[in-house]
Parts: sequence; C-alpha cells; structure tokens
Amino acid sequence: MTKRPLLLACLIPALGIGGCVGTQNAGVESVHQPVVSRTDHVIDLAASGGRLAAGEGQRLGGWLAGLHVGYGDRVTIDEAADADTRDAVAAMIAGYGLLLMDGAPASSGHPAGTIRVAVSRATARVSGCNDWSRDSSVDYDQNTSSFYGCSVNGNLAAMIANPRDLIHGASSDGLNDPAAVFKAIDSYRKAVPGGGGGQTVKSESAGGK
Repeated sequence: MTKRPLLLACLIPALGIGGCVGTQNAGVESVHQPVVSRTDHVIDLAASGGRLAAGEGQRLGGWLAGLHVGYGDRVTIDEAADADTRDAVAAMIAGYGLLLMDGAPASSGHPAGTIRVAVSRATARVSGCNDWSRDSSVDYDQNTSSFYGCSVNGNLAAMIANPRDLIHGASSDGLNDPAAVFKAIDSYRKAVPGGGGGQTVKSESAGGK
C-alpha cells in the first residue's frame, strides 16, 4: 500500500515540469517575431559662407563610404543648414541612390559654425533563437515547439531590404502607378503602324488624358 502513493508522489512533479518548463508558444503565430531597432550615426561638418568648408566634402564622402550607406538608410541634415549646403549634401548622397530626407533625429547640440548630417539605419533580428527549451512532443498544454517561427521570421529579418517595412510597410511614391504604365501600352497597341499615313503614337505626359 505504500508503493503506490510513493510512485504518484514522484510522477506529479515530473508532469508539472514537463508541462510548464520552456517558452510557451500556444498560438499559430510564433512568439519569435522580428524586432526592428534603429541606430543614428552623425557627423558635424564645418560650413562657412553658405557652403561646406574646404575639405569637408571629402570628409563627408569618406564617412558615407565607411558606413556603406545604401537602400534603407535615411539621411537627414540639420534644419538650420542653408540651401546651398543642403544641395551639396544631397548631391553627395545621390551617388548612393538616396534622397535627403526631412526630420533629423533628436540629438545634442553641435559646435557653432557646423551642420550635422545624420544617417539613421534600421536593423531587424529575432531574439531568443535558437530556442529548444520546450519539446512539443511531450507538451500537455498543446504548445508548439519553442523553436517554432525562428527559421521563417529569422530569414525574413535577414532578407528584407528595408527593415522599416516590417513596422508599417512601404508607401507608394507614385512612380509605379499601373494606370500610367497601362496608358503607354494602350496607346502603342491602338496606334496604326507608321509609313501608311495612319495614326501614330502620340507623345503626351503621364498625367494627361
């Protein structure tokens, strides 16, 4: 009579541990989601007479090259910068396929007589992986494996060109308007082949009717 209670006393703690230990992942959406973080890199450039001081353009070019700026990076300039300085910086980053954006990140003051250029870079990663803390084959709460979602979401975070798109998605800039593309193709299809005095393709702007 004493063996059965002793056996149950040993099994109950084991069942409790098997059902509670490890990452809980009870839904079909993994708890391992990409986390987007932002890093701001800044440089202060001397400016005089409404333009960058001598040699500052080369220093900015070397700084940008060292950061390997590219798609997804957001480049801003101090709002107090004059138009000529902004144009010079804009021309510099245009070589990297980027546009100068508005809304510089908040930062501490910079020395007088300088303008601050900032490169904001977002990165995405899935923390907590690889997670093998729970074995779904012996789970009494019907949790999926604690590793569930690590591979898919980890690859998504690694492959996405602009991590900011994971937060709010990419907005249309009007350059990929399907109506404008169809209009050009439709005009080409309806035009009579040239050389016979018939109608030819008429040139018009994308915003025309």
